[in-house]
Amino acid sequence: MTETTIAPLAPYAEAESAATASLAAAAAASPGVSSDAGAALTPGAVRPRRRTGRSGPRWRVRPGLLLAGLFLLLVIAWAIIPQVFAPLDPTVGIASDALQGPSAIHWFGTDATGRDVYSRVVHGSVHTLSSALIAVGLGLVIGTFIGLIAGSLGGWIDAGAMRIVDVLLAIPSLLLSLSIVIILGFGTAQIAIAVGVTSIAAFSRLARAEVLRVRSTDYVEAAFASGGTFFSVMFRHVLPNSLTPVVALGALQFGTAILAISALGFLGYGAPPPTPEWGLMIAEGRNYVATAWWLTTIPGLIVVFTVLAANRFSSAIAERSNA
Repeated sequence: MTETTIAPLAPYAEAESAATASLAAAAAASPGVSSDAGAALTPGAVRPRRRTGRSGPRWRVRPGLLLAGLFLLLVIAWAIIPQVFAPLDPTVGIASDALQGPSAIHWFGTDATGRDVYSRVVHGSVHTLSSALIAVGLGLVIGTFIGLIAGSLGGWIDAGAMRIVDVLLAIPSLLLSLSIVIILGFGTAQIAIAVGVTSIAAFSRLARAEVLRVRSTDYVEAAFASGGTFFSVMFRHVLPNSLTPVVALGALQFGTAILAISALGFLGYGAPPPTPEWGLMIAEGRNYVATAWWLTTIPGLIVVFTVLAANRFSSAIAERSNA
């Protein structure tokens, strides 16, 4: 029984061995074919794995974003611990050191009363950044709440809120800020409130659009169908999934707020002299542009670089949210 089973298969085994040997010999003789081809034709052979690239995640360093982050960290450190970076009193000067250019002793030079410009720039970051942070926080919280209510309830509430937003957006922001400052009075806190009010409309419109988008998703409908209340669904599902674009707008508005606060300080509506404030420093140095360029150029560059760095971070957050 065993002989009748094996005998018919012997010719096929011999033919297969002969074919494999001939193909392997042809592959070895051909210069354009690698030795892996013969190995692949051999029964039981396993082709070795080839490396197609680097293993693990690939991190791409963005020089622009890195420089923006380092500069923002420096400015924030100035605002948190200004005494460490600039131990000199920013409000007291030495008359004999008036209008001295940048040097090893006075890095940014001195002003008309002999005060160190570097110390005034560092201590001025406290007033400018704190005002900008208050303004952005005020606009973000109130604007997001208005957008959430308008997008969730709809109807006449949505229509009325959006008409008010349209009116606020139609008024130039600087003119609206000036009007509010005149009503509230001059000062750092008043400027922060005025700039924050002007940003409410932008946050409201964006938050409403995101709420309408998230409300139409399947998981929100499932949350309502499973018995979730209106407020629980809004604050547990809709609001958290609508905040990423709003936060990106907040980073952009932070730079815009710094620019607006500096402009109001330049016009004389901010902190009174001799308080160090970036816009006020530019205003005080405009009479010495021809003889002391550093009084306006250096504070102006600090404002520009801070705004550009904030805008770069806003773009990075927006790209991440879109991805």
